[in-house]
Amino acid sequence: MAKNLVLLAGTSASGKSSSLMNLRDQTGVMYLCCESGKELPFPNKFKQYTITDPMQVYEAFSVAETKDDVHTIVVDSLNFMMDMYESVHVLPSTNTMKMWGEYSQFFKNLMQQYVAKSTKNVIFTAHTKDVLNESEMVMETKVPVKGALNGAGIEAWFTVIIGCKRVPTKKLEPFKNSMLEITEDNIEDEFKYVYQTRLTKETVNERIRGPIGMFKRSETYTDNDVQKLLDHLTEYYEM
Repeated sequence: MAKNLVLLAGTSASGKSSSLMNLRDQTGVMYLCCESGKELPFPNKFKQYTITDPMQVYEAFSVAETKDDVHTIVVDSLNFMMDMYESVHVLPSTNTMKMWGEYSQFFKNLMQQYVAKSTKNVIFTAHTKDVLNESEMVMETKVPVKGALNGAGIEAWFTVIIGCKRVPTKKLEPFKNSMLEITEDNIEDEFKYVYQTRLTKETVNERIRGPIGMFKRSETYTDNDVQKLLDHLTEYYEM
């Protein structure tokens, strides 16, 4: 199985992509851009590939397993990957009903046959949306997806789901921990881009989660730094 499997979820401009900036040994990062070749917001030495057909993601995972120098695979983003599958494979088909079934199967195969067998760190980014849960009549924050996958939700495939947020600096004051650094710029700007690792009473209808005991209450908010997150995950699983 993947060494560390993480879903970084948040609204647009919430710091998902920028949080990849401090990944160590950047030449060992295989970055799969599903967002029309959009440039990352920082200079890097990643092995970057622009995905124009989602089936190329299968190929990338297979190639990565043959490369000892690749330690991390990033899929940016899950939503655009699935939208691309719809555009490239479903809509042009003469049998769209059949292809909607293939749409769901594509993602299941990716997770069960490629991600599950990967020996690399695997990071997915995803955009979230507020959606009405009609059975409970509450608004839920989730990763939107079409077809049968929407039933259980894409999040069901991940053990570690991190919320990417922009939070007022004052709200972060009670959450002092070694993974959260409040800089002078944060204080002056009065906000900070962070990861939210645990649910709070204000975010109970979001799908943030992690294994039991992985994050202390004081670690509810951390720097939006995926390398710090991966180090923390590695330490937790090696206990």
